[in-house]
Amino acid sequence: MDTPVGGPTGAAARAHSNIALIKYWGKRDEALNVPAVGSISITLDALSTDTRVTFVPGLRHDEFWLNDQRTQSKRVLGVLNLVRERAGLSFRARVTSTNNFPTGAGLASSASGFAALAVAASAAAGLTPSTRELSILARRGSGSAARSIYGGYVEMHTGTRPDGMDAFAEPVLDTDPWPLSVVVAITSHTAKTVSSTLGMAGSRATSPFYPAWVDTAKNDLADMRAAIATLDFPRLGELAEYSCLKLHALMLTSRPPLIYWNAGTVAAMHTVHELRQQGIAVYFTIDAGPQVKALCAPADAALVARALAETPGVQETRTSALGPGAYLMGAQE
Repeated sequence: MDTPVGGPTGAAARAHSNIALIKYWGKRDEALNVPAVGSISITLDALSTDTRVTFVPGLRHDEFWLNDQRTQSKRVLGVLNLVRERAGLSFRARVTSTNNFPTGAGLASSASGFAALAVAASAAAGLTPSTRELSILARRGSGSAARSIYGGYVEMHTGTRPDGMDAFAEPVLDTDPWPLSVVVAITSHTAKTVSSTLGMAGSRATSPFYPAWVDTAKNDLADMRAAIATLDFPRLGELAEYSCLKLHALMLTSRPPLIYWNAGTVAAMHTVHELRQQGIAVYFTIDAGPQVKALCAPADAALVARALAETPGVQETRTSALGPGAYLMGAQE
């Protein structure tokens, strides 16, 4: 890690959202936030979270400000407590965090948020963890945050150890060898009513498809690794769509069902299919929310963005390249 920015009492970090090509849903250990299945993702340059952490002598309680609104988060407190324990600190912290995209709406704001928190809090406490240690720390706040510590193509491992110390992410491929574009079709700016954490627990307890979801994960991961290793975009896209639809089948068969899509979501999926029928290599993926992410070559991004912007129900589009890993602001800007 770089030298902490701002000294031992304050530091700021930026992390980027990621989207899973092979999805993660369900936990092996809820207390340690260890995923039940592995996942492979890409980090997005256009969607980011900036977080500053300051340990303040005399502050009576931790403060967490998200997008200029004071809020409460047990998961933020949990990460701060882990950092304090490792650093031997007792000071309470003031945390300010800002997303440049809709929060809690299926765009992985928790991934970028907890990755940024892990980096900023560690630096503010005077710690110099490795990137693997940061990935493990970020995972305690959000399973997908473990992946946002890295840029490009990233794989998250479930591990087997009961303490969760072998459940971390690591890079698969950097951004330079294989640049891709992602067009995000935003169909709602409203936070989803059922969080991913609650949704995962419900699917595990009630969906008849959950055992098959876990049992088939290793094959999906192996196929995606092979597609990335050979830079096979059609195979990557097909696998991404398959994993996405398999995830939502799991959600739809939960009780009560998890229906994150809206009319704009379905329309955007059809737009992607129509573009592909016209010869444009573009594929969709959707996380736990209504937003559609279209994967394509950079040369096709403008055309894909126009088509999605004209799709009924799509409120706005954002185009992103693949992004970097989390970093201390001032150290890599």
